[in-house]
Amino acid sequence: MKDFTRITSRENSLIKLVCSLQTSAKSRKENGLFVIEGLRILKDALDNSIRFDKLIISDTAMEKYPKDIADFAENSGDCYILPDSLFKKISDTTTPQGMIALSKIPQSCGYDIDKKGRYIALENIADPSNLGAVSRTCEALGVTGIILSTGGCDPYSPKSIRASMGTLLRMPIIILDDFATSIRKTGLKSYACVVDNSADKIGSVDFEDGCVVIIGNEANGITENTQNSADMRITIPMLGRAESLNAAVAAAIAVWEMMKK
Repeated sequence: MKDFTRITSRENSLIKLVCSLQTSAKSRKENGLFVIEGLRILKDALDNSIRFDKLIISDTAMEKYPKDIADFAENSGDCYILPDSLFKKISDTTTPQGMIALSKIPQSCGYDIDKKGRYIALENIADPSNLGAVSRTCEALGVTGIILSTGGCDPYSPKSIRASMGTLLRMPIIILDDFATSIRKTGLKSYACVVDNSADKIGSVDFEDGCVVIIGNEANGITENTQNSADMRITIPMLGRAESLNAAVAAAIAVWEMMKK
């Protein structure tokens, strides 16, 4: 196994870096790094050929998971070991498993648009739990990739990664500036999912390859600019007194309709 450098001080620069990456989207962007924490998600990252810049392990984890940690270390640059008490200071979980890796955020999120693909686009989605839930649905139903606006939550935040159960490390993620214009430039046929009875009912739409369904912000829906630039406005019919659906639920229904034919 690789040599592990021991860190015991809270003032160590790596400790400060991990703390900032755990809590700050700005820090993640400036450093080009994000945090992967926990045995299962590190295994997912390893299986998906995600290289670790740094691997940080607690004393207890080293004793409990020696084989897994040896595999992680072979996939990592520098390796460090911490006392359990110090590891808890940098962990984002209540009961940490004692393993954290830092990895590079994929450049431009690393994927091109497949002109024959079927995508879900999320405009200004604010809740990492919703993003995580959507990503899991997309993976389960075979969606080509997820398109995000820059105004939404960070897909590389600890909460997003954890809520997705690692799916965000496996699904193609594409982040677009100037969302409405960029969606149009993809060449995909776009469907804006809105709460409006005058829009076409989603069950009547014949989705074909080369399309994207757009889901909007939890509180405000899809922006007017994006609605106006979409090829079609579609809606999920609702009975009773409910005025809208949770964004993750709406996305799940939309993905099912898009992928079932």
